[in-house]
Amino acid sequence: MRFKTALQKEPKHSELVSCVGWTTPDEVYSSADDHHIIKWNLTNNETATLLELPKECFPTSMHWFPKSAQSGAGKKAGSDVFVLTSTDGKFHLISRTGRIEKSTEAHKGAVLCGRWSYDGTALLTAGEDGQVKTWSRSGMLRSTLTQNSIPVYSAAWGPDSDQVLFTNGRQLVIKPLQANAKPQMWKAHEGIVLCVDWNHVNNLILSGAEDKRYKVWDTYGRLLYSSSGHEYPVTAVSWTPDGEMFAVGSFNTLRLCDSSGWSYALEKPNTGSIFSLAWSSDGTQVAGACGNGQVIFANVIERRLEWKNYEASVTASKQIQVRNVMNDTTEKLDFRDRVIKVSLGFNHLVVATSSQCYIYSTKNWNTPMIFDLKEGSVTLIKQAEKHFLLVDGTGVYVFSYDGRLVCTPRYQGMKADILNQQTIALSNDTVAIRDKTDEKVVYVFDAQTGKTMGDGKPITHKVEVMDIGLDQCGITAERRITLVDKNRDLFLTSVRIFGAERKVIKLANMIQAHAWNDETNMLAAMTDGKILVWYYPNAVYVDKDLLPRTLYEKDTSEFGKAPQLVDFLGSHLILRRAEGSLISTTISHYPSVLHSFVMNGKWDDAVRLCRFVKEENLWACLAAMATYAKDLNTAEVAYAAIKEADKVQFIINIKDIPVKEARNAEMALLCGNQQDAEAILLQATLTFRAIMLNVQLYNWDRALELAVKHKTHVDTVLGYRQKFLARFDKEETNKRFLQYKEGIDVDWDNINSKIEMEYQKERERPSGGGSSAVSGGHSRVGQAAV
Repeated sequence: MRFKTALQKEPKHSELVSCVGWTTPDEVYSSADDHHIIKWNLTNNETATLLELPKECFPTSMHWFPKSAQSGAGKKAGSDVFVLTSTDGKFHLISRTGRIEKSTEAHKGAVLCGRWSYDGTALLTAGEDGQVKTWSRSGMLRSTLTQNSIPVYSAAWGPDSDQVLFTNGRQLVIKPLQANAKPQMWKAHEGIVLCVDWNHVNNLILSGAEDKRYKVWDTYGRLLYSSSGHEYPVTAVSWTPDGEMFAVGSFNTLRLCDSSGWSYALEKPNTGSIFSLAWSSDGTQVAGACGNGQVIFANVIERRLEWKNYEASVTASKQIQVRNVMNDTTEKLDFRDRVIKVSLGFNHLVVATSSQCYIYSTKNWNTPMIFDLKEGSVTLIKQAEKHFLLVDGTGVYVFSYDGRLVCTPRYQGMKADILNQQTIALSNDTVAIRDKTDEKVVYVFDAQTGKTMGDGKPITHKVEVMDIGLDQCGITAERRITLVDKNRDLFLTSVRIFGAERKVIKLANMIQAHAWNDETNMLAAMTDGKILVWYYPNAVYVDKDLLPRTLYEKDTSEFGKAPQLVDFLGSHLILRRAEGSLISTTISHYPSVLHSFVMNGKWDDAVRLCRFVKEENLWACLAAMATYAKDLNTAEVAYAAIKEADKVQFIINIKDIPVKEARNAEMALLCGNQQDAEAILLQATLTFRAIMLNVQLYNWDRALELAVKHKTHVDTVLGYRQKFLARFDKEETNKRFLQYKEGIDVDWDNINSKIEMEYQKERERPSGGGSSAVSGGHSRVGQAAV
């Protein structure tokens, strides 16, 4: 990826350009020390003078009112007003037509920075007098946040517009707007900090200083990246709106960087110092205010995507080249408008331009599906096997690959413009979105209807959720979602829950990134110095003891310091080194083959594969898979292979049960699903077994409740309860048991004959089996309860 820069033959300004700002992706405004504000039309390359400022007014910064805060702003609409700060101590509210709506005396000395809040309700100014102030939208003073002895060169709003970041010499300060709230301060650079930016999507802070370095920080003041020294001080930094990249300006220097800090490209234009940088709303172009009177424009080109044997590169602002590395064939795709977002995966290339969306199949590059985009520029594309989603400033839209709108998931208070790769997830049947207003909440929608899934309640975690992911394969009822919370702990839970209490199971801690496999439900995660791959994470719902035995670990020291996990395709893990290069590492392809056999019900082939490979983690996967699928024979073989004698014995006993539903209930019990086991038995009218199940588990109240409700075996429950209490020399204290004990005699001869009759009935059912079932079924009940 790199910049394609453009400079005018002759500067349009006669003096130093101090600030630039975009209204629409084709319209830029610049202001300079020659007192002129110039409007640039990038469609026809024409310029016009909007306004000539008073001679005493030397502009310092410009910021257009945020488009997202405007009511009814369409995709072509721009902002109507901007704030211009100047050296005479004033800020000016200027309309798009060039009329000065208001001029306000704001600071003693120059006003160095003016910024609208993201929601458009407030204005922030910082000055040479060391003060930081907030103002109403109409320009009335609200508060003075700080008074320093040194100039505040730059300031920025926090993502929720409730905090302010500003410079203080070599330090950075985050100050909440609440009165008496304690500010957070840390030393950021070895020289005076000249410029800052705070992105509202990724919540990361960017700073540049006289020590010739730029740095990336989190909101706790922890350093995430520090650049090597430039030749000159860093004078301008700016995030793209989606938070995926940023630009850095210095003397005759323009750099494009990834959000994690490493540099994509370095340009050396003849500009003098770049004092200000501003991105277009679609994140494809950046404009810079230059010391030699020039305004530099740069397009982001050569964005490259890879998926299996395909490689797609944005070679120009309106052109993409696709290459098949298997046969080295290339296709050139031309577009009417500027390419904004591209996504490649699941045999499809999805391209969003400034007005349309194109869907290409890898089997046919000549005839794409095309549909018009309604609102705003697309900020995110996410793909699954059957459909993909688009995110723009107004909402989330799920489309099929034939261009049909499937649904528009929505919840109250949703802010689509701040969604990113970490806070939204998609699978064939599910869309998951983390709530911004309450980061502990994740909303889950049906991808076909847009309605909330399960019982309609969102998933609520105990800690703020930072990253979510959905598995890609299997049936909807078994869809799993992963959550990485603020403590960097990785959790797994089910998407669909009806009435039952949600099981949220912790898989690992200190997780930096994670990714589900695109073909099977394997899960990979990056932790400190290691890659973890769970071949069958669903094992936590079957047998927790098996989960560690299905885990594969790989050391990452060979990939350099702090590599990032990018994707998990087939048996390939795609990693990115700290300097930005992509590398691939592989895992065994046998787990993928095993998943394929199991998904197609080929249990004999699965057993043969495990016998051929002779690896314990593969046998452990098969044991969990077979148990979950209730395939008793395969489960018995797999558990025997990993020397789990007690589980083998339990499965042998289950096989002796004559009724299929009872066997399924016992398997559900083996997986720890007590409620499921009871539900299976009650649905099959095996009331006695449901009662005895609760007796086995010492759920005495539930056992008595079922016996009373179905008017059967109340004396059986009372009898086992008496034996249980007698073992511990205890007296009955439960009021319900005391109540029924008075009216019912416990006669063990009668109870045993009733139990024998129940087993006789089971033998006579249509699905009945051999007589050996009696001893197996009967003995387990007796052993557990007595």
